Amino acid sequence: MRMSELSARSAVPVATIKFYLREGMLTRGEATSATRAEYGEEHVARLRLIAALAEVRGLPLARVRDILALVDAPLDDPIQAMGRAVGALPPYVVPDPDDAYPRAQAALEALGLAFEPRFAAVAQLESAIAAVESAGLPWDEEVVRRYADPMIRVAADEVAPVGGMTVNDAIAYAVLGTALYEPILLALRRLAHHHLLATGRVRARRAGDGSSGHG
Repeated sequence: MRMSELSARSAVPVATIKFYLREGMLTRGEATSATRAEYGEEHVARLRLIAALAEVRGLPLARVRDILALVDAPLDDPIQAMGRAVGALPPYVVPDPDDAYPRAQAALEALGLAFEPRFAAVAQLESAIAAVESAGLPWDEEVVRRYADPMIRVAADEVAPVGGMTVNDAIAYAVLGTALYEPILLALRRLAHHHLLATGRVRARRAGDGSSGHG
């Protein structure tokens, strides 16, 4: 297909496609003349992936480029690739080499999870816990378990298919899955809150109400 058809199929403007080509985010089509090239379904899929990351996920193009690079040229170590992918996702927390991340370390040790200060998610967790504490919200082992236990089960189910994949496919799956499934987890949590409140299964206790607050 010509670039105009590629644009129509992918819903990406021609000018944007040309930008992606210049930036190396999209491979060039097969040249059929000095001024014309043919594009295939792989180009449509690539443009839709970029759109999913940049428009739906809302990532800056520089971060999209980082994720695409991990997919195109996977690292030998899947754990290192996952760490790079997490670093490309919000919230963007600049790691502090002088920070021991005491909040994150305490939470991870309580859960029996590995504490690796170089992993971007550790700095993200430290920042998130600090924000919760600053707002005066509860943060203790019971709260840690409330959030961590279901997430560990979700993570176990997510990584289960990796065992039957090649290293390259496993890295692509892990990197893209991390980037694109997280918004679904957040949306489902919010919708579950809405459902529980809207159906009266949970009711906030009014001032002066001696009830327990549970429907």
